[in-house]
Amino acid sequence: MHISTDKTKIEELLSRGTENIYPKEDFLRSKLLSGEQITLYTGYDPTGPTLHIGHGITMLKLRQFQDLGHKIIMLIGDFTGMIGDPTDKGSARKQLTKEEVLENCKAYQEQASHILNFEGENPVEVKYNSQWLASMTFADVVELTSHFTVQRMFERDMFQQRIKDEKPIYLHEFLYPVMQGYDCVAMDVDGEVGGNDQTFNMLAGRSLMKDLKKKEKFVVTTKLLVDSTGKKMGKSTGNAISLNDEPKDIFGKVMRWTDDMILLGYELCTTISADEINSIKEKLEAGENPRDAKLRLAFEVTKTFLGEESATIGKEHFATVIQGNQKPTDIQQVDGDGKNIVDFLVDNKLVQSRSEVRRLIAGKGVKCNDVAVEGVDHILKSGDVVQKGKRFFLKVA
Repeated sequence: MHISTDKTKIEELLSRGTENIYPKEDFLRSKLLSGEQITLYTGYDPTGPTLHIGHGITMLKLRQFQDLGHKIIMLIGDFTGMIGDPTDKGSARKQLTKEEVLENCKAYQEQASHILNFEGENPVEVKYNSQWLASMTFADVVELTSHFTVQRMFERDMFQQRIKDEKPIYLHEFLYPVMQGYDCVAMDVDGEVGGNDQTFNMLAGRSLMKDLKKKEKFVVTTKLLVDSTGKKMGKSTGNAISLNDEPKDIFGKVMRWTDDMILLGYELCTTISADEINSIKEKLEAGENPRDAKLRLAFEVTKTFLGEESATIGKEHFATVIQGNQKPTDIQQVDGDGKNIVDFLVDNKLVQSRSEVRRLIAGKGVKCNDVAVEGVDHILKSGDVVQKGKRFFLKVA
């Protein structure tokens, strides 16, 4: 396998979208320039059935390593997923069964294949951490935990906050970084990539690797996609992007990002060059309408995660339905004949609550057959086209 030592590509890998490199940048740079193949991984806990754009950001970083010829492992945390990562959580996660985590991760490789290459001369290898964690004895676990102190676990911000809020911290949550840390030891890798919010867990692995393998593991943390206040995308803001979303949905969600996310979005979620990003930055600083930059960004993000054909579909849908105020031609049909408008919208998850429907109807935000719905007692019939806002349509079957 040919290993590229192209200095331009290496510097792009080290800098683009990177928050920190441990133990230091020069350590990783020298490894990449040595011409030797290195092995690295990212772990993905199957807590839900779809990967999201945060996962996509780490995959883009892994792809940079893969393009240089290095060995990539996509680790499915089927065992750690049952424990639940406490990172950024104000309370313990609901523990999942083995069946639930395996069902969740069924489509992960397919979703990741738009970014990572699972075929050819240097394919990504998929592993599951139950392979080594599920067979550990109680004695093994006790020995492993002896490499960590309680004080170190209490350094975690969310544990400090829970103590302040008088909320419980469960012992199994302390075991999560220990188990995740052991992954790198079991696979005997050279490095790990993960989001900046996973720093504690990845450094736990660095410590274990030093203790048990006498090996210096590098860690690359990527920036998080947040707005200027530090707020991450989420379901509550309506802009959380899953890697199996429809093209029109990814395109539309990116268009709803705040303007201060544009440049970071280009850096983290696209593959356009740094020179192009700098050019976009200069135009924005010179007063160009951010909408133009965001339209390009929406296309590039959709292209990155679903391909160019899908990006074109998303762009055309946005131009026709959102900007042109026209109905889409492929409106989804759902059962609803004889159903009340409030129940219909809630049951089909176009709104989160009945009170939200009432507010929308009062503000003329719900239409049936192009006419604003006047009251919450409106009854639907087969063939009706229901519209919420500008972009959500359903046809009553």
